[in-house]
Amino acid sequence: MTRDAIRLRRVVRRFGSGDAAVTALHDLTFSFGEGTFTAVMGPSGSGKSTLLQCAAGLDRPTSGTVLLGDTDLTRLDETRLTRLRRDRIGFVFQSFNLLPTLTAEQNVALPMRLAGRRPADGEVREALARVGLADRARHRPQEMSGGQQQRVAIARALITRPQVLFGDEPTGALDSSTGREVLRMLRALADDGGQTIVMVTHDPVAAAHADRVVFLADGRLHGTLDAPSPEAVASRMTRMEAPAC
Repeated sequence: MTRDAIRLRRVVRRFGSGDAAVTALHDLTFSFGEGTFTAVMGPSGSGKSTLLQCAAGLDRPTSGTVLLGDTDLTRLDETRLTRLRRDRIGFVFQSFNLLPTLTAEQNVALPMRLAGRRPADGEVREALARVGLADRARHRPQEMSGGQQQRVAIARALITRPQVLFGDEPTGALDSSTGREVLRMLRALADDGGQTIVMVTHDPVAAAHADRVVFLADGRLHGTLDAPSPEAVASRMTRMEAPAC
């Protein structure tokens, strides 16, 4: 059986207080299996980004628990939570966030250097090789395409060998062809490297690269879809977004 990489138990996230309070997540309970690729989808305002932030330790739920393996993120103080995010969680966003004056290998090594650690010999090149950019190590961002820059960002997220790689619209700034290349690479990381991936997306084609799609609506779980196809995902989203009669 697949072990759980992340478990959410009765997670609630509420913003504000009193009559002005807004509940972004309502009593969510589900898990993400180790070595699986999961897409999270839902209409605008459904709680997708809030879910990702709580699961990744970027935000604290109002109530409930979030476990990374056997570690309860909700019980960690800020110092320990920061260390956990640095060492055990990787992040990839729509913006590549590469430093323009640094080469690809320097950008990839940056998280470790900021943590006061020196990468082992060959470690950075290995991370770049995992994303198909071993020959671009000394190129700067402006010398690379958008897809290559996103691959560098993914290599940077992988350098600490995180238990979970979180992506927030990682192909949102890419054209469709380049986006598919990045998605195929993420798929290979899960299939060949056993990497656990959780990706928020609005794109049914992107979601179809995942093993499972988790649907949210109004901060509540609205079902899941295994072995998704773009057509099945789009159909489910259309039904979710249709106005109630």
